[in-house]
Amino acid sequence: MEYTQLGRTGLKVSRLVLGTMNFGPQTDEADSHAIMDAALDAGINFFDTANVYGWGENKGRTESIIGNWFTQGGERREKVVLATKVYGNMGPDGEAWPNYDKLSALNIRRAVDASLKRLKTDYIDVYQFHHVDRDTPVDEIWQAIDVLLQQGKILYAGSSNFPGWKIAQANEAAYRRGMVGLVSEQCLYNLAERRAEMEVIPAAQAYGLGVIPWSPLHGGLLGGVIKKEVEGGRRASGRAADALANTVVRAQIQAYEDLLDKHGLEPGETALAWLLTRPGVTGPIVGPRTAAQLESALRAVDLKLSDEVLAGLDEIFPGPGPSPEAFAW
Repeated sequence: MEYTQLGRTGLKVSRLVLGTMNFGPQTDEADSHAIMDAALDAGINFFDTANVYGWGENKGRTESIIGNWFTQGGERREKVVLATKVYGNMGPDGEAWPNYDKLSALNIRRAVDASLKRLKTDYIDVYQFHHVDRDTPVDEIWQAIDVLLQQGKILYAGSSNFPGWKIAQANEAAYRRGMVGLVSEQCLYNLAERRAEMEVIPAAQAYGLGVIPWSPLHGGLLGGVIKKEVEGGRRASGRAADALANTVVRAQIQAYEDLLDKHGLEPGETALAWLLTRPGVTGPIVGPRTAAQLESALRAVDLKLSDEVLAGLDEIFPGPGPSPEAFAW
């Protein structure tokens, strides 16, 4: 497994990030533990979760599954760089209690203690803001984070789904307080969705943040959906199915799969390998539901894409270009 530093921190993290969103809703606890064991054995040391994962009545379930895995010993907690998130409403479904979501100092304090309890650990390596909070002053957020840092409950703060201007605003506010600021940004970024290249990734690079792309297969769209449909009768579902209903998108995905078939490449592995070539990217988040899906993701780390393939991918999925030129008419 390849390792790199997370942004400007001293943390050494794997080039693949184990996403745990499916642990609980789609993968039971025993299989989730087996996947985490396999990931750790393969050298993946960066695990990502969120307090709301588990969803609905089971919000927090995913963190609990990870916490139970840590209690099995074998230095599991010590070997893992653990990241979780705060923002989503953790109040009972149907009950709109205030201060059970977003980034107020009260909710941050409440949320981190609850996450630590579920995760069965006394600290979180990277505590991430899951979304932008338009209501809470940025200085209040950093004041709350500063308290957590002093208490030793977290080591670093990161962001998720932040636009470039918010990364700049958050870090400038942190610098005024003498703090390190954000060290990572999780953003939607993949071959089919490259808008992050316009401002988010340049902002992250300028401020020394590691970039952690989520949805690297764009909801399965880049995982060989048309080929699976033709060969096995397995039709795309959810967002991928909606996207394929657009004839332009379907033609684009067909061209993508044809290019990779010509070079003997597997679509999902190629999409991950492409992200690993992108400037500023620490490592994409993979969210395996099964051990087989984890094995496929691991193969992407050693996959080297030729210049011909990279050029072909750019032709099919052209990026927006550098800013400010990308904004020109």
